[in-house]
Amino acid sequence: MLKLYGGKRSRASIVQWYLEELEVPYEFVLLDMENGEHRQPEFLDINPMGKVPAILDDDFKLWESGAILLYLAEKYEQLPDYLAGRSIMTQWVLFGNSTLATGLFVEASREREAPKLLATLNQIFESHAYLLGNQFTVADVAVGSILAYIPIMLKLDLSSYPAVLAYIQRINERPAFQKTIGQPTA
Repeated sequence: MLKLYGGKRSRASIVQWYLEELEVPYEFVLLDMENGEHRQPEFLDINPMGKVPAILDDDFKLWESGAILLYLAEKYEQLPDYLAGRSIMTQWVLFGNSTLATGLFVEASREREAPKLLATLNQIFESHAYLLGNQFTVADVAVGSILAYIPIMLKLDLSSYPAVLAYIQRINERPAFQKTIGQPTA
């Protein structure tokens, strides 16, 4: 069975959300990050960087949330069967993990980047329920998880982006989201 390693309030919840969307059985291994379990030899054998999330799928080890999302999408046949389609999915996963996350969560760039990013996403969501149309994909997990953190962590005023707000609401209503990221933390 696939093992997902994570810590409290970590990006492992993004991978966990996608596993729940896929309805794939997995074991969640909660590491005590405060006490350094992520720096122990057993975990460093899975991820030498000592970061979460990481997965162990039989003997296959993988870390970085975006890479794990794309691996799962490929393994469970959730990617298009043509190069351009797979590349678009990869583009959005990388966008979520780097451009969007940095633009929103790095304070030094937020004021400059957030309005551009959110305005463009708002335009997309004005005509599509999800990033690539009306079907939820791995791209929505990557981008949607970052956007869903805005009301939780940043308290940014999103009233100028009603389509983004509606998208966040759609994401929040998904049962797999509610079971993972949407759970209140203790």
